[in-house]
Amino acid sequence: MRMSCLPVSLYADISTGQRTLADWFRFAAELGLNGADISVAHLPGWDAASLAPIRRQAEDAGVAIPMMVTYTDFTHPDPAIRARQTDVLRACIEAATHLGVGYLRVTAGQKHPGVQRAEGIAWACAGLTACVTDASAAGVTLCYENHTIGYGWTERDFSLPSDIFLEIVQRTEGSSTGDSGLQLLFDTANNLVNGEDPLPVLEAVIERIAVVHAADMARKGVFEPTVVGTGVSPLAAIFQRLHQHGFDGWLSVEEGSKTGEAGFRQAIPLVRALWEEAGEARA
Repeated sequence: MRMSCLPVSLYADISTGQRTLADWFRFAAELGLNGADISVAHLPGWDAASLAPIRRQAEDAGVAIPMMVTYTDFTHPDPAIRARQTDVLRACIEAATHLGVGYLRVTAGQKHPGVQRAEGIAWACAGLTACVTDASAAGVTLCYENHTIGYGWTERDFSLPSDIFLEIVQRTEGSSTGDSGLQLLFDTANNLVNGEDPLPVLEAVIERIAVVHAADMARKGVFEPTVVGTGVSPLAAIFQRLHQHGFDGWLSVEEGSKTGEAGFRQAIPLVRALWEEAGEARA
């Protein structure tokens, strides 16, 4: 299993310059990870000249950059803003090619006041599928996440409720090939925030999962990230089902416990052990 990590707990330090992306890559290598995920918010620029040093820093540290997370907001009520989001995503795809990133996390958008279910779903489907051809041509896979809230957002994700997420998943399936090219990033904890069980959601979407975020919440019904493996996310059952299905994509630990480096040092071995135990249980 290829393991990476999204360093949410380090976002503030990276944003303020107290820690660099090079620091993060070296720390990821120290943790024994194969990859180090990043946020588009932390790029020094989106052109080739700005991104070439970032790619070299990861290579020098001995880690890949498997995924970059974006914060697409396709549910904004202003059509001009929605159109700009598509332009931003195309720019993110180009940035990903400069960095050697294979996967881009995309989101439906925020739950803006006044946006009705039907129109929000329609806007999200249109935005999420608008760039799949561009991404495929660039060798990049777009991965739509069952998501809670993005960095810098003021509202939660429009598709946090699983019924909305699943409808968007269903409506973005291609009519002829069975797949529009839009794949999924399955988060093991975000459904818990809405008081829902992640296992039925996993079962409904398992055929389209390209990447998994191993995440955890301290309590059901509350957005309270904790060290992965110490909360209420049913990780053992989720991992067993993924093993059964033959999942062999990237397993990314979303470390958002805000417990400093100690949280990473605790979570990575816990997730690795749970994954291995799940495989042994299946055998």
